[in-house]
Amino acid sequence: MFKKVINWLHLWLGIASGLILIVVALTGALLTFEDELEPVLFRSSQVVTPAGQRLTVDSLVQVANTVFKDKKVSRLIIPAEADRSIEARIGEKKGLKVAYLDPYTGNVLYKGKYDGQFFQQVRSLHRYLLLGPTGKVITGISCSICLFLTISGLILWWPANKNAVKQRFKIKWNAKGKRLNWDLHAVSGFYISIFLLLITLTGFVWSYDWAENLIYKLADGKLEKEAKVKNKAKLKVAEAGIYQLMFNQMNKAYPYTGRVAFNLPAKPALAVTVQKEPEETAVRHVDAAFFDGHTAALIKQLPYEKLSDGAKIRRMILPIHTGSLLGWPTKLLYLIVSLFTASLPITGFLIWLGKKKKKAKPARRRKVAEPALA
Repeated sequence: MFKKVINWLHLWLGIASGLILIVVALTGALLTFEDELEPVLFRSSQVVTPAGQRLTVDSLVQVANTVFKDKKVSRLIIPAEADRSIEARIGEKKGLKVAYLDPYTGNVLYKGKYDGQFFQQVRSLHRYLLLGPTGKVITGISCSICLFLTISGLILWWPANKNAVKQRFKIKWNAKGKRLNWDLHAVSGFYISIFLLLITLTGFVWSYDWAENLIYKLADGKLEKEAKVKNKAKLKVAEAGIYQLMFNQMNKAYPYTGRVAFNLPAKPALAVTVQKEPEETAVRHVDAAFFDGHTAALIKQLPYEKLSDGAKIRRMILPIHTGSLLGWPTKLLYLIVSLFTASLPITGFLIWLGKKKKKAKPARRRKVAEPALA
C-alpha cells in the first residue's frame, strides 16, 4: 500500500512539474559553462587585443559614467586576464545597465540592459521562468517536488528481491521499447540521485529565504549582515586618481592574480568596497577591503579567512549547485546529470503512457465480445 501511494504521488507530481524540471535542468547545464561560453559566443564584447598598458581605473570609471545619461557606475569588474574587457554595471538595481569597455582604448564594446544579456536571460529563466516573483514561487515549489521525486524514485527503484538487484544497476542497451525506456528512467535516475539531491538542496537557498538563513543559524547562530562602512574624511570632492590608488593597495594587500571588483556606493558618505577573487578557486574565495571614497585611505580589511563559518559555507553553495567546485571534472559530470535529469520527465511520461495503453487493451476486447454474448 505504501509503495502504491508513493508511486501515485511520484507519477502525478512528475507530470505536473515535468516541463518546469526540463527547463530548469537544461538552463542549469548552460549556466554551468557560462564562464567558458561567454567569451566564445560574445567575443566582440568580451575579448580585446592587449595594447600596452591598461587605462587607469579612474579613467575607466570616467568613461563608464558617460555611457548612459544621468546614470553612474555602481560596480566595475576588472578581470585578471589581459585580453578580457572591463564590465561596468551602471545605475541601481532597478533599471540596471551594463557596458563592456576596452581597457586599453576606453572604447565601449557593448552597452544595454543588464538583464537583457543572454546569460542573464538564461539565469532568469532558470530561477524565475521569466515571470519575476511569481516564477520564483513556481520554481521554489518545483524544487520541493524535485526533492520528493528523487527520494520517492529511490524508494520505487529499490529491488523487491535478490533476482531484481542486477536489473536495477544496469541499463540493458540492447533492449527495445518499454524495457529500455524503463531502464533509462529508473537506472539512470538511481545513478544521478546523489547529485540531484545536492543540486536540489542547494537550490533551496535561492528559492527560500529561510533556507539561506538556516545556513548561518546552524553554523554560527546568527545571520550575516551587509557591511556598511562610512568614509572617515570629511571632504566633499574626491581627490584625483583615488580608484587607481585603491587598486594598487588591494593588489599589495592580496598579492595574487585575480579579478578585482569595485562597488561604488550611491551615497557619498559610504566607503568604497573593493573585492578580489583568485582566478582558480574551488569556492568563492573573496577577499575584501573598504576604502575612503574621498582619499583612498584604507579603512578596513576583510580577508576571506576572517569570514564567519556561515559566510564561508554560503559561498560554497554556488560552486556545489553549478558543479564548478572541482573545475572541469565536476562541470562535465553536472552536464551529464542535467541532461539525464531533463530526460526523466520524458521517460517517466512514456512509462505512464505505456501502462495506460496496456490497461486499455482488455477493455476494447470485451467491447467486441459483448454483441456475441447478447
